[in-house]
Amino acid sequence: MIALLQFCPDDPAGDFQEQAERALRLLAERPGFVRGSVGRATDDAGSWLLFTEWESVGAYRRGLGGYQVKLHATPLLSQALDRPSAFEELLRIEPDGSETARTSDRADDADWTGR
Repeated sequence: MIALLQFCPDDPAGDFQEQAERALRLLAERPGFVRGSVGRATDDAGSWLLFTEWESVGAYRRGLGGYQVKLHATPLLSQALDRPSAFEELLRIEPDGSETARTSDRADDADWTGR
């Protein structure tokens, strides 16, 4: 499961990056966290992204429910732009060319299958 949160902070020169990095570190401590990053748009210094990948939707939801996350990260996360942010991964291609496909969780069969 992939979560993409986009931000356009009122004061991008302020401490947004520090807050986003702290939020990411707290999320990284949660069970089911796979990886994540904080980024800024190359063509708009006021546009930011917080990317996280999770083992499952349940792990993501539980990750957001952790006490430290609620206390220190949720205030920042609540400032994300109101856009779809949670996505199911349907195809992954590794640098070696190997592919892993998955049917949608919205379909009957949600098992991973290798190609």
